[in-house]
Amino acid sequence: MNGPAPHERYDVAGKTVLITGAAQGIGRELAGLLYERGASIALADIDRHGAAAAAAALGPRALPLPADVSDRAAMRGVINSAVEHFGRLDVVVANAGVVPRPATLRTLDSADFDHVIDVNLTGVFNTVRPALDHIVAHRGHVVVVSSCAAFAPGMAGAPYMISKAGVEQLGRALRVELSPFGATAGVAYFGIVDTAMTHATLDGDELGHAFDDLLPWPLRRRITAEQAARSIADGIARRAPRTIAPSAGWSLYALLRGAVNVVLDARLTRDPRVHALLLAVEARFAELATQRL
Repeated sequence: MNGPAPHERYDVAGKTVLITGAAQGIGRELAGLLYERGASIALADIDRHGAAAAAAALGPRALPLPADVSDRAAMRGVINSAVEHFGRLDVVVANAGVVPRPATLRTLDSADFDHVIDVNLTGVFNTVRPALDHIVAHRGHVVVVSSCAAFAPGMAGAPYMISKAGVEQLGRALRVELSPFGATAGVAYFGIVDTAMTHATLDGDELGHAFDDLLPWPLRRRITAEQAARSIADGIARRAPRTIAPSAGWSLYALLRGAVNVVLDARLTRDPRVHALLLAVEARFAELATQRL
């Protein structure tokens, strides 16, 4: 079966799109954009009330589907419910994700590591895998949401970086594997998106804010959830293999990361500011451990 032409436009009007993490942030903004473009939207989220409110705000072509992406059986049920309700499934956007508080691998609670991997990486597999027969049948499109964090060293945030690097590889493999069937997949990368998760992780945490300050301009530039969602929506429209937002800085980093990371890793291991921050992170967790005794 021939695949899509290189510049084939993909119109979501009349199609069904499933979005995870759709109750707020990027997922909710994306649901609105694609609904305006004529798609029917299945909004999956662990927040039952948030998903219901988001669907109600959209209109009759929106269906809330409460589920935890780390629950494999539940996600099979979500896919089945979307197909039963709308009669088809054409596009899947695996967007749900979580961020841990800053911690080194030495001090990180293993349950926190497991939770991040279960949601951010295994949750993407749980979302995409049961949908693939439908995607193939309708020559549809899959988007997996990685992060520009996949490009960078992950000190004090390794679980997140590990999960997003894994998602990148999942998306790249999937694009090739879907190509014989005329279906496509793409990876979405974001820098810092101004969402509640960002505020809690960077702005609301003293050490998170300090790590944020280490990023040079323009890598520290933030985009809105609407800008991030529009990047995905426009990427779907052109069956893009990858989208990066904000493009300035991060696109160049992505292109040159093989060389850049060799230099960057060496510099970070010698940077006294990084050393001080990592020691502060470990001191915080030592203090918390003492308080629990």
